[in-house]
Order: sequence, then structure tokens, then C-alpha cells
Amino acid sequence: MPSWAAGWMPPDPLHEGFTMKTFLASAAFSLIAFPLSAEPMLSIPLPISGESNILPVEYDCGEGESLRVTYVNAGENQLAILPVDGVERVFVNVIAASGARYVAGEYEWWSKGDMASFTDLAEDGSRRECRSAGQGG
Repeated sequence: MPSWAAGWMPPDPLHEGFTMKTFLASAAFSLIAFPLSAEPMLSIPLPISGESNILPVEYDCGEGESLRVTYVNAGENQLAILPVDGVERVFVNVIAASGARYVAGEYEWWSKGDMASFTDLAEDGSRRECRSAGQGG
């Protein structure tokens, strides 16, 4: 045994101020601070300059169906956030010959003027056409 370890004993929780009350209080705090059912969240900071903006737009997609899209234009980052199957998805702007084209996985959101289309590229290329109902807020 090394000389520095001679006489060393691991701390005894019962004699170092550690009690069952302390343990239970710590456990209770952990359950409150970190609930088991909470979904993890990710936050990615984007630099916002004077020319950056966040623009919510409501679209009418026919048959009483509406779609709210939030456009985020922050410097070099142009994003569109829209729900897909009840989950908010972040779409990233990519090169387009005309209009603004955004993609997220197998989904494509393409807007030009008041018109936009949503396409599921993996599922038979089904396309939904939408028209801007004006700017939301």
C-alpha cells in the first residue's frame, strides 16, 4: 500500500453529517428538478442582428385546413418552423431556382409569393398546396 494511503479510510456518511434526512431531501429534489416524464429540450442560439426577423404566417390549405409557419431569418440562417404530424419541425432553406425552398428530412416546404406547397418526398410525393391567409401575430 502506498505511504499516502496509510491510515486512509473512506468517509463514513453517518459520521460526516450525512443522514437519512439529507439523503431523502436530495432524492426528492432530484425528482422535482429532473422529472422522469420531461422531454429533453435543445436550445441553439442564433445571432440576431438589426436585419433579423421572426415572421409567423398562417396558410389556408383547403378543406378547412390551416397551417401556421414561423419563418426565422437570422443572418446566414433562414429557417421555417411548421408542424408535421403534430410535431414542430425545423426546416432549413436550401437552393431553389425560384421562391424559397426549405427541407427537413423527407419533407419539403416551398413558398413563392402567396402560394406554398408541402411535400412528403418519401411517401409517394404527396403534395399539399396552400395559400397565405396573411401574416399572423
